[in-house]
Amino acid sequence: MIRNDWSIEQVLALLNSPWEDLKGMAKAAHEEYAATDVQQCELLSVKTGGCPEDCGYCSQSAHYKTPVKPEPLLSVEAVKAKAGEARARGATRFCLGAAWRDIPAENDPRFSRVLGMIEAVAAEGMEVCCTLGMATEGQLHKMKAAGLTAYNHNLDTSREFYPKIISTRTYEDRLDTLQSARKAGVQLCCGGIIGMGESETDRAALLAELGRMNPHPESVPVNLLVPIEGTPMEPNQSLPFEAFLRTVAAARVVMPKSRVRLSAGRNTLTAEQQLQCFEVGANSIFVGEKLLTADNVELPDDQALLRQVAENRAAQSPA
Repeated sequence: MIRNDWSIEQVLALLNSPWEDLKGMAKAAHEEYAATDVQQCELLSVKTGGCPEDCGYCSQSAHYKTPVKPEPLLSVEAVKAKAGEARARGATRFCLGAAWRDIPAENDPRFSRVLGMIEAVAAEGMEVCCTLGMATEGQLHKMKAAGLTAYNHNLDTSREFYPKIISTRTYEDRLDTLQSARKAGVQLCCGGIIGMGESETDRAALLAELGRMNPHPESVPVNLLVPIEGTPMEPNQSLPFEAFLRTVAAARVVMPKSRVRLSAGRNTLTAEQQLQCFEVGANSIFVGEKLLTADNVELPDDQALLRQVAENRAAQSPA
């Protein structure tokens, strides 16, 4: 059943269910509601570094000394070429990311260039997603007219833990942008990051927040923290895989129809661990050399992984 009334306590109980019970619920939801393919997405940084936000996990924040060097906004031609390469590798969704606090104003030449990028990617026959910071309804209407499919604006974590991660933007700021996207008729891509030092209750609160949206976000990225040199979260210890797997499974139960996307940090998981995630509801991955500035899984490894997914699915299909 599709629900939009999840409480933190209900999701926490779900996360703490005996594994076989949670696994069974996730598999049942996946089989009944979710797409069974594994969609391949590629994410390109179209403007890198120098961001005024102080997100404690981010390599692109101007507040920290990280290995990332600022780079200006790419040309439409460069983005079109990258999108074509991604499509040739099997990606059906292409995402554009820029290290901005807000999208430039509608009369700013940079905004016109972004519209050109969206048009160019859409012309390749791909879904287009953007993550460009806070956005107004008017900007999102124009981006939709240019061919935008979805807007990514992650909540990152719970309301309670959020101020420990970011001080330059509020939780309500993020929700306002998501509401603007909905009003503009743009799909939502909204998830979070686990492993930032949050509690299990914080993870439950994030999923409950997403699960109360009506409709649920069409796309839910589940990121595993990649500790970046120079950021406040550089010393963070790796989260146990079981906690990540349970989060993926619970996301599928809470949001049965959403694309649950294995995102940052996937390169720290083994192929077997990724297959376990697909079994309990993940149905998308990001491919390509980089996820904005973070390393990603090598192409041959992903090709082997997707072959294994197809073989597993064929073996489970009725004769």
